[in-house]
Amino acid sequence: MLIRYGYRIELVCAQDLPLITLLDVHPSRRHDLTSPDEMRVTGLMDPGRQIAVSQHLDGFGNICRRIVAPAGGVRLESEGVIHDSGEPDRQSPDAAEVPPSRLPDDVLPFLLGSRYCETDKLSGQAWSLFGGTTPGWSRVQAIVDFVHNHLTFGYHFARSTRTAAEAFEERVGVCRDFAHLAVALCRCMNIPARYCNGYLGDIGVPRDPAPMDFNAWFEVYLGGRWHTFDARHNEARIGRVVICRGRDATDAAMISSFGTHTLQHFEVMTEEIEEEPLPLMPVTRASFLARPSL
Repeated sequence: MLIRYGYRIELVCAQDLPLITLLDVHPSRRHDLTSPDEMRVTGLMDPGRQIAVSQHLDGFGNICRRIVAPAGGVRLESEGVIHDSGEPDRQSPDAAEVPPSRLPDDVLPFLLGSRYCETDKLSGQAWSLFGGTTPGWSRVQAIVDFVHNHLTFGYHFARSTRTAAEAFEERVGVCRDFAHLAVALCRCMNIPARYCNGYLGDIGVPRDPAPMDFNAWFEVYLGGRWHTFDARHNEARIGRVVICRGRDATDAAMISSFGTHTLQHFEVMTEEIEEEPLPLMPVTRASFLARPSL
């Protein structure tokens, strides 16, 4: 299937504002793009002004862009089309836990506590709740079920400073809070878990009337590979497009700014589109004669 994705974000600032963005489709999905994923950067006060943009990979393999927004503000926008298998998230109920002593070196950081995932505060609760569950996929699913039922979702509950432990106590949140709590509980049980941010449209499910947004979910390391889980929706979904991964939302912030600004406009789009039929090849004498005899 084909999925159209994109965003338009406008930031207003009184003076030059250095930015780091994590808005590009992740390198692991670049081969699925129908055209390069390029960001258009425009000054709000002087649309014709050239604004320099540099690009690099961070320590987690995400594509970062560095921009200095001019005084007055900046518009960031992109739109593209990506091929997708159309299959729901892979289910591997036999996937087993890997003991910490046998984990690859690059997976070990995802066992540790982080800014929004305080394993030290939640370890006792985690072992009390899930110590008796079957290790592996079943244990992770038990954690997902718990978080899905323990937290109440609502955009009006959003708070950028809420941690996993605070979400556990407050029992409310948005998708990032669901992901943070599930990640923290998995790490408490010695299961590596990492935070993901990306596009997730209403494909194969009833359409959500709320404005589209970026989505947060998480991945766990079982049986020698990473698997996708989603504590907010708690069901296999179609059409996830990863933008970035990290220990938590600190590593996967869409925009990091180094100065004050106001968000003037925020729009996200992700939807399935019809695949265009291939054009018919005109039958010429040369092409006809080139066909093998039957």
